[in-house]
Amino acid sequence: MKRILLACSSGMSTSLLVSKMEQAAKEQGIEAKIWAVAQDKAPEDMKQADVLLIGPQMRFMKKKFSVVAEELGIPLDVIDPVSYGRIDGKAVFNHALALIEKG
Repeated sequence: MKRILLACSSGMSTSLLVSKMEQAAKEQGIEAKIWAVAQDKAPEDMKQADVLLIGPQMRFMKKKFSVVAEELGIPLDVIDPVSYGRIDGKAVFNHALALIEKG
């Protein structure tokens, strides 16, 4: 089970992306829990995640979240703005998988 957390300003703008990522996971036969939260909830939810992806509009939070991610030993990155804009769930899901495998 891959556990992928998305964080954005309110957790709402990434909800459609979550649906598309879940669809991509299903198509690839990979069991995954994918959820989105507002940026203020991210540090707590990171304890249950294998990776954190930050919405491109929240890229300024990367440094703050990096401290928590290092403590928990999980990778994080900012979602590619093009993939985010296109709601390309497959691309974002595959990026999350690559980050998890890279560690």
